[in-house]
Amino acid sequence: MTLRLWPRTLAAQLVIVTAAAVLISNLAVAIWFELGQQQLTQSSMTERLIDRAVSASTLLASIPAKQRENAAHALSSNVWDFRIRHGRAPEAAMSDAERPLAARIQGLLPKAKTRRTVLVKLRSPTAEEKKRPRSPVSVTEITIPLVRGTQLITTFFETPPPSWPVQSIAAAMVATVVTALAAGLLARRVARPLSKLAGAATEVARGGTAPRVPELGPEDVRRAAAAFNAMTDQVSRTMESQRQLLSAVGHDLRTPITAMRINTEFVDDADTRERLTKNIEELQELTEAVLSAAKGVGWEQMRRIDLAALVESLCADLEELGKPVTWETHGAAPLTCRPNEIRRAARNLIENAIAYGKKAEVHLEKTANTYDLIVDDEGPGIPESDRARVFEPFVRLEGSRSSETGGTGLGLTLVKAIAQGHGGTITLENRAEGGLRARLCLPREASPA
Repeated sequence: MTLRLWPRTLAAQLVIVTAAAVLISNLAVAIWFELGQQQLTQSSMTERLIDRAVSASTLLASIPAKQRENAAHALSSNVWDFRIRHGRAPEAAMSDAERPLAARIQGLLPKAKTRRTVLVKLRSPTAEEKKRPRSPVSVTEITIPLVRGTQLITTFFETPPPSWPVQSIAAAMVATVVTALAAGLLARRVARPLSKLAGAATEVARGGTAPRVPELGPEDVRRAAAAFNAMTDQVSRTMESQRQLLSAVGHDLRTPITAMRINTEFVDDADTRERLTKNIEELQELTEAVLSAAKGVGWEQMRRIDLAALVESLCADLEELGKPVTWETHGAAPLTCRPNEIRRAARNLIENAIAYGKKAEVHLEKTANTYDLIVDDEGPGIPESDRARVFEPFVRLEGSRSSETGGTGLGLTLVKAIAQGHGGTITLENRAEGGLRARLCLPREASPA
C-alpha cells in the first residue's frame, strides 16, 4: 500500500507550504545571524584579550614586587589565569597567527617596555586544564615582561559557544505556528466554498439535482459559485422544458394513435390491415418510450428488496415468452432501491442483448461495495468510439447493431438515468470471446443521487 505523505486538500497544502516557508526563512535568518554573531564574538574576544593582558601588566608593574603574586591571584577567574614568573623569559618561535597578536600587544605597552619582547602562544588545553569549569576548547598564553627578570603570564581559556541560538529557534517556532493558524483561517475561507462547489458539481455529474452553492469567500470564489448557480438554473429550466415538451407530445399522440387503431379494423384487405397495425404498434411503442423518458426517474419510493429474486423473476417471465435468456442462480442480494426502475433497467439490458446479440446470459456479482448485474450476449459488440453515444437519446448504431431489429433509441438512456439515480453506473465492454457485456453497478447501501 502506498503511503500518501502529501495532503490532497487545498487547505492542508496551503497551511503546510506557508508554515514550511516561514520556518525555513526563520531558520535561515537564525543561522546567518549566528554565523555573523560568531565572527563578531571572536573579534570582540580578541580585543578583550589584548586589553585585559595590557591592563593587567601595567597594573602589576606599578605595585610593589611583594604584592604582585597576591594581586595576580586576585585578578584570576574561571577563564583568566594570571601568574608571575621570575627569571629570564624563554625564547620561542611564534606562528603566523601568533605574531600579529603579539605585535598589537607590544604596541600598546608603555614605551619603557617596548624593548622587551612579548610572547604569544596559541595551544590546545592540557588534560588538567580540561577539568576546569566549562571545559575550554583552546588556550591563549601571553608572556609580557614586567621588570627585569619578571614576566606576567596571562592565560585565557576560551569556552565553547552555545550550541544553538535557543531564542532565535523559539521565535521561529512561534512565528511558524502563528502563520500556520493564519493560513488555516484563510484556507478555510477559500477551501470550504470550493469544496461545496465540487460537491455540487459531483452531484450533477451523477445525474442528481445540484444544490445551490453558497456565494461566500473571496471575490473569485464568489464569482465561480454565482456562475455555477446560474448555469445549473439554466440547465434545470432547459431540462424541464424538454421534459414538458416530450410529455405533451406523447400525450397528444395517444389520441390519434387510438383513432388509427380503430380505423384499421375497417380495412378489408388483410395484408394492408396487418401492415397498418404493425406500424401503429411501433408508433405506440415509441410514444410510450417518450412518455417514460419524459417522466424520468426518481418518482418511486425507495424500499428494501432482494435483487437476485427480482432479476430471476424477470428472466423467468421472458423465458415463458420464448426468449433466449439464461440466469445463473445467486444467493440473496438485499438492496435498497426503486424496484420498478431497477426492473425496467434490467429488462432493457436483457431485451437489448436478445435483439442485438441473439441471446442473454444474466448473472450477479457481489463486490465489496456493489452488486453488479451483468448481461452478456453473442452479438458483434460495439466499437469503443461509439460506446458513449449509445446512451444518448434516440441513438441507434446501424452499422454495429442490426438495423432490422426495432428499438426507439431510449432504452440505454433510461438505464443510465436509473443507474445514476441510484448512485451507480452502467458500462459496456466487448468480451474477448465475442459479444457485448453490459454491467450495471448498484451500491449495496444505495442512496438516491
